[in-house]
Amino acid sequence: MTTYIFFNDALQMLVNAFLISAIVLIAASGIGLAVIETIEKTGER
Repeated sequence: MTTYIFFNDALQMLVNAFLISAIVLIAASGIGLAVIETIEKTGER
């Protein structure tokens, strides 16, 4: 018994995965920059 995934469904899954990974990457970089900024501010004092 073979189950097939239609091209439209596979393409939609790939687009969703790409968008989710891009959003996660932007959020993680923002959090990382905020952490680095606070470390630098506490180091100056």
